Amino acid sequence: MSNQQQPLIEINNLKQFFPVQQGFLRKVVGYVKAVNDVNLNIWSNETLGMVGESGCGKSTLGRTILRLIEPTDGKVYFNYDDERYDIFAMHRKQMRAIRANMQMVFQDPFSSLNERMTVLDNIIEPLVVNQIGNRRERESRAESLLLQVGLRKEHLRRYPHSFSGGQRQRIGVARALSVSPKFIVADEPVFALDVSIQAQILNLLTQLQDDYDLTFLFISHDLGVIRYVADRIAVMYVGKVVELASRDKVLENPLHPYTEALLSAVPRVTRDRRSRIVLKGSPPDPSDLPDGCVFHTRCQYAEDVCRTKVPELRELETGHEVSCHLAESLSLRGVLD
Repeated sequence: MSNQQQPLIEINNLKQFFPVQQGFLRKVVGYVKAVNDVNLNIWSNETLGMVGESGCGKSTLGRTILRLIEPTDGKVYFNYDDERYDIFAMHRKQMRAIRANMQMVFQDPFSSLNERMTVLDNIIEPLVVNQIGNRRERESRAESLLLQVGLRKEHLRRYPHSFSGGQRQRIGVARALSVSPKFIVADEPVFALDVSIQAQILNLLTQLQDDYDLTFLFISHDLGVIRYVADRIAVMYVGKVVELASRDKVLENPLHPYTEALLSAVPRVTRDRRSRIVLKGSPPDPSDLPDGCVFHTRCQYAEDVCRTKVPELRELETGHEVSCHLAESLSLRGVLD
């Protein structure tokens, strides 16, 4: 992690609410609070792992940071070349100038590539959009990247349908790297892949991070994957970050009951199945959140204060933030090795 004083990405009070409409006139009767007042800093050359159950708002957060969808409220700042860019305040032309530095690797390798375009055209499309280089330079760049991600030169003239899921994801990584970005949102990049292929893609991303000084927001529902790649881990539940710390602190000394439950679900050969924490019920409806802590309806430690008062994300120890009223008094189990 960088020792610099200013993070590469600053996320301040970010909200992404989607209206719930009913009736013939499509009257707005409520809002789905997909991202609900998130504050995060992401430092240069680090991988911040974002983990949580499906539907907790992880992917929406990633897309909102890149302004692929417009936010409801909040700020995202991108600090680069001694400039501080307010992403949501920029006009379209200004945004295009900075877009090359912020890219995304999408979850589904089967739908993220254009089937009507060759691998070459898929990879150089960001270069064309950003008007970088001429045709020869773009082709040379695509060839170099394809070799780096473990494919061959002759693959450039083929179409995506002729590749496996792992190969398609490698092509997606090459496309994201084509414009030499500083920041990449990797949204469940190994979700649809076999375990052996997952390891290859994770090793590839780690190597490319070293080669290109990349910064990652790595999104996954699998703590086993996050454990392998992340420098810090942010745990998300129903639109809120409930715990944030270095990887080792989260794994060895979780402070939030939800984090403890996630850790207990990580497959381990030596673990007694009876030690698994099975949460009762389901996550609350993000359009009808309960009073107090959003996790109290499933928390085995909940007390009266949890049902009435919303906990703030606070620093309980250096570099370790948690959103839990009872964090000081709980002794939670982590992963010891």
